[in-house]
Amino acid sequence: MYESRPENMHPFWMPFTANRDFKSTPRLLVSAQGMHYRDVDGNRILDGTAGLWCVPLGHAQPRLVKAVQDMVAQLDFAPTFQMGHPSAFELAERLMSYTNHRFGQVFYTNSGSEAVDTALKMALAYHRARGDGTRTRLIGRERGYHGVGFGGMSVGGIANNRKTFGSLLPGVDHLPHTHNLEKNAFTRGEPEYGAHLADELERLVALHDASTIAAVIVEPLAGSSGVLVPPKGYLKRLRELCTKHGILLIFDEVITGFGRLATPFAFDYFDVEPDLVTMAKGLTNGVVPMGAVFSKQHIYDAFMQGPAGIELFHGYTYSGHPLACAAALASLDIFEEQKVLEHARGLTEYWADAVHSLKGLPHVIDLRNLGLIAGIELAPIPGKPGARAFDAFKRAFADGILIRVTGDIIALSPPLVLEKSHIDELFGKLAQILKNLD
Repeated sequence: MYESRPENMHPFWMPFTANRDFKSTPRLLVSAQGMHYRDVDGNRILDGTAGLWCVPLGHAQPRLVKAVQDMVAQLDFAPTFQMGHPSAFELAERLMSYTNHRFGQVFYTNSGSEAVDTALKMALAYHRARGDGTRTRLIGRERGYHGVGFGGMSVGGIANNRKTFGSLLPGVDHLPHTHNLEKNAFTRGEPEYGAHLADELERLVALHDASTIAAVIVEPLAGSSGVLVPPKGYLKRLRELCTKHGILLIFDEVITGFGRLATPFAFDYFDVEPDLVTMAKGLTNGVVPMGAVFSKQHIYDAFMQGPAGIELFHGYTYSGHPLACAAALASLDIFEEQKVLEHARGLTEYWADAVHSLKGLPHVIDLRNLGLIAGIELAPIPGKPGARAFDAFKRAFADGILIRVTGDIIALSPPLVLEKSHIDELFGKLAQILKNLD
């Protein structure tokens, strides 16, 4: 029995949603299992987006469900200010092992937005702890998305996320984005053109002086702004320049972490080690909200040199929540025992073929892919930016597939447990939708 439609939808102010449009023709999900949602009418919806980039293991994974049920019966909440609980420490050790101990510590948050603001504060406080307190400037990138906190909005580079909210953090600058349709359209994997754009950091150093710059933050692969794949060598060059000038490099892996590129993290895929890493989403398979920041050992150690007492005045009531830790531990078990990454790697070529099979369809001006992620860029309707892709989104839902759109770009990021038959269905239906778009 499926739940009926709510009688009154008005009280819920929905996030990142055209509220009036939605409430006139709602799309209501009431259950999920494996690769599919069910809507309020009982229709199956193939999940082509892993929820909101956050369900790599599929929905209602039995082991994960049981882990959370058991924990809520044992320890529903425990504070982590001046006390703790065993699962938080067990998870931290497991996460460090998951990175082959290339990082030293984990700081828990409750979302990607909180993880970003935490990493930015850590970077500023790190330099101050080392007696380098003039380093207060933060560098983001155009078209970057780093959540909705004031720190994340400040270093982010998506106009609609910034323009309404007045003054943001001072002293922030931005690198240029790497998306170039003229040079890189329809590239399969990493594009050849654009590594030189990392050298724009040298221009910002010359403008501001390295002694004022604390950190550079980038998404290894930009997700929310339309699946922007980094050019070959770009991230390695950025790492070199940050090291040269004593600037911390932060990777925002909220989307790319936990297998999206068929590796544990994007820093594994690109063989580039940042100083700080933010994550969320796939950490708990989306079951319980949780985020985290990985820190290199030298950053933590800098805080431990001062007077005894609280070293970092920062944290959240729900940092390391017992239910979130239980979900994360179960997720790591499933990744390992079911060889999820190996399964995902075995599908990347089939996925890439499916993505690029859409070339030549109406309105398609670019196709991008890496790992199990895809971007399909559509030509905008003159004077109506985003309308064409939003139409595709609505048609897709009605046809039983869930896609995500950002502007006139369709983004796909399915659960990593999908099979070839799911890829065939997703792209088969999407091709028909694209053929019929106005």
